[in-house]
Amino acid sequence: MTREPMSKVDTAWLRMEQPTNLMMITGVVGLEAEASYTRLVETVQSRFLAFRRFRQKAVSTSSGVFWETDPDFDIHGHVRRVALPGGAGQDELEDYVSDLASTALDPSRPLWQFHFVENYVGGPVVVMRIHHCYADGIALVQVFLSLTDPTPQGRKVVNPKRWKQKRASESTVFQRLLEPAREGVDFAVHLSQKLLDEALQVIADPEKAAECFGVAGDLLRELSHALTLPNDPATRFKGRLGGRKRVAWAEPVPLDEVKALGKALGCTVNDVLIASVSGALRAYLRELDPDADCPEIRATVPVNLRPLEHARELGNHFGLVFLSLPVGEANPLRRVYCVNERMNELKASRQAAMSFGVLAALGMGPHALQKPALERLSEKATAVLTNVPGPQQPLYLAGGRVRDMMFWVPQSGTIGMGVSILSYDGQVFFGVITDRRLVDDPARIISRFRPELENLLHLAMMLPLEGRPDPEQAEWLLRSEDS
Repeated sequence: MTREPMSKVDTAWLRMEQPTNLMMITGVVGLEAEASYTRLVETVQSRFLAFRRFRQKAVSTSSGVFWETDPDFDIHGHVRRVALPGGAGQDELEDYVSDLASTALDPSRPLWQFHFVENYVGGPVVVMRIHHCYADGIALVQVFLSLTDPTPQGRKVVNPKRWKQKRASESTVFQRLLEPAREGVDFAVHLSQKLLDEALQVIADPEKAAECFGVAGDLLRELSHALTLPNDPATRFKGRLGGRKRVAWAEPVPLDEVKALGKALGCTVNDVLIASVSGALRAYLRELDPDADCPEIRATVPVNLRPLEHARELGNHFGLVFLSLPVGEANPLRRVYCVNERMNELKASRQAAMSFGVLAALGMGPHALQKPALERLSEKATAVLTNVPGPQQPLYLAGGRVRDMMFWVPQSGTIGMGVSILSYDGQVFFGVITDRRLVDDPARIISRFRPELENLLHLAMMLPLEGRPDPEQAEWLLRSEDS
């Protein structure tokens, strides 16, 4: 049997799986009634499997981890038809997706599945599960695009290389959440073996990182900074994990409203959305305990490190940065400016390149080293936060128009919450996944997202139009309304 070695970073993501945090990317795509299971099977067969990696399974041996073609591959074991119980509404769909997000994929088969839910009240739904070791989010979005059509009639099927050429002009919609300098990525990989050699010393005594490695430039300073960050505080969102997941998603909001709000506040769309996420988390904590302190919490944010023209290549090529969410800030306008300032700082950092090198190092080394290192880093964050700008024109999948979509990336180590933001066809979708032991009702977080946006919009309309609105004026307005 021919085997191909798995990359070191992909190996790290494969090994990252544990019962309390499965390493699956889970997505939900709502379709119009014309979609059919038969068309979905045909689409997966002709387009998804044109990427031969998806016919391969991950095989671990004493000499390493490899990709191996599954000799017993059966497409109907990977593309399944299901029906929801009861009223087949959003509650039942969220329960079903939560169960899938809590259930490991079969390690003896290629690690992906499509579930065609044919009786949902809003129309057919496709639930996708793909293990993170196959590809990162940017690559998988491009794979998903290759399954879709611009019209209900479809298009001629071509191979992945032709898709890359035909749709290269579309790549501009997949702008990165950050725009980090990619200088240093090659150095990070080159440095990986040295990181591995010294990792145990750094984990045991992070303050000696600079001494252990010597003078190694910005990347090592970023590593030392990350390792010496204090652990995130204990809140309702952070604690011992149980392993059962709960998902929830909200009604979309118009993207044009968010763009207009960002322009009025002199910030980016991402700043506005992340500040609204922070406000929703704060409101949830205050609802549970009005007198509770709401400390700042960190989120790990994936940052693409590959050129966009190579986004359709599989594998993982991204790093992670730590973003402090201003959950403790009561003033909505000050939250936006705080996020804006911190995002600008991260744009100039090399945290993403550093974390990519660390993952490569851990993929090179023994499995026993990876778990304590990742848990050490995961203790410094409470959530994973992803924001993906999707296509702004209608898409068709399996014969039906895509009416909405949502996805959740996995959480690693001791992190128990993931927050996902996705824009598609002029709408912004917001979803949360939580560990049920910590938060068994993520819909209550979701319900706070739109009010936070509307609160910002209300303030922006009342504040002067000239220049950047002043948080102190917003403070005065908020006090006036309260009284």
